[in-house]
Amino acid sequence: MKIKETKLKGCFILEPNIFEDARGYFFETFNQNNFSKLTGINTNFVQDNESFSSKGVLRGLHYQTGKFAQAKLVRVIKGKVLDVAVDIRKNSPTFGEYISVELSEKNKTQLFVPRGFAHGFVVLENNTIFSYKCDNFYNKSSEGGILYNDPSLNINWGLSQNEVLVSDKDKILPLLKDTTV
Repeated sequence: MKIKETKLKGCFILEPNIFEDARGYFFETFNQNNFSKLTGINTNFVQDNESFSSKGVLRGLHYQTGKFAQAKLVRVIKGKVLDVAVDIRKNSPTFGEYISVELSEKNKTQLFVPRGFAHGFVVLENNTIFSYKCDNFYNKSSEGGILYNDPSLNINWGLSQNEVLVSDKDKILPLLKDTTV
C-alpha cells in the first residue's frame, strides 16, 4: 500500500497494491498494521457503512462532534465519486481548507478522513456503491454539517448546481462560519 499525505494534516490518500492475473484481481482493502506503520495513526474501526447512489447525488458535508467524532476510511466499490474532506479543526492552520480526490472502482484509491473534518462526496457515475469504515459509532444528537456550496469553502464539485441532487436536510445545513465546531 502507498500512502500519500495531503496538505491537511492527518488526512491521507491510500493506494493499495493490486494483484491481477487471468482470474481477476486481489487487494487488501485495509490492514491495521500497515496503516499504523505508514501513517502513525492507530485507529480502531467499529462500524462499516455503504450507500448506493445515482450520478449527481451529493451527500454532505457531514461530521460528528464531541465524544462521537468519527474518523473514516472511504472507498468506492462500484462507480466513481469526487470525495471531499474539509478541515474544521478551529486551531488548525488549514481550518476551512479542503481536499478533493476521485475515488473509483478502477483506481481503488481510498481516503482517510480524520476526526475534526467534514466529509462529503458527489457521485460521478450511475449505480455507484460507496463504502466507509468509521472509528466511532453514529450518534444522531452529535451530527453536524456544513452547506455543500458554502461560498467561503468554494468547493469545486465538478458538476453544475442543476446537475446535483441534494437531500432536503443537506440543503439547509449552515455555513461554516455559523457552525459550532
